[in-house]
Amino acid sequence: MDWVDDGIFLGGKPLGEANVVAELLTLSHGRHLGLVRGGRSRRIRPVLQPGNLVRVTWRARLSDHLGGFNVELMEAHAARALDDAAALAAIGTLAGLAKLLPERDPHPELYAETLHVLRALDDRRIWPVLLVRWEFQLLQELGFGLDLSTCAVTGADHELTYVSPRSGRAVSRDAGQPYCDKLLKLPAFLLDDTAPVGNADIAAGFVLTGHFLERDVLEPHGLTLPKARARLLDLLARRPPEASPSGLAIQ
Repeated sequence: MDWVDDGIFLGGKPLGEANVVAELLTLSHGRHLGLVRGGRSRRIRPVLQPGNLVRVTWRARLSDHLGGFNVELMEAHAARALDDAAALAAIGTLAGLAKLLPERDPHPELYAETLHVLRALDDRRIWPVLLVRWEFQLLQELGFGLDLSTCAVTGADHELTYVSPRSGRAVSRDAGQPYCDKLLKLPAFLLDDTAPVGNADIAAGFVLTGHFLERDVLEPHGLTLPKARARLLDLLARRPPEASPSGLAIQ
């Protein structure tokens, strides 16, 4: 059996002195593992870096076997981020969280969004917003999507500014005001593509998605958020205050 697909390298484990068991997020075959012979060589090692886009051929005698990968570099996102610690941490965050997806289960929309984030790493105004949106979509893909359509208390669909940490439902400004210290902030850019975005909005977005990733996805399996994510949030917190013009962050 064999197939050819595009994939984003998530990570790998050495096998013997020369080989690597590579883990990819592929377009049509989901999160998939395969053996890369010679993967620790000087020639292939630069290809097998988290975030890199590769063209991959997978071959195995039976479909449930590990199989082997032949890889060809298409886009070297890791090399582009070498001089940007925050961008490197973003790649580490994407790679770490993508491993939560079920193996061999295609998620083409999330795959496309992953590439969207990686291809935006040159613009610091844009990619943090895209990464929050990516985590929001990951929750949906894993079956833990948040309901931000209407207020959980009043049923109103306007002035939604909070999220209940218990139900994952939106709460309006007026209904949530008496309990605002117990609610999570809902950044406007998750509801309105044209909303301007500042550092505080991005921080609130990561707090929101992080809460539900930890509670619903990671903690039940004894897992924690990737260390790269904590490093990323620390680096973003040090950035000078700025705001993205309306609509820029999601183009």
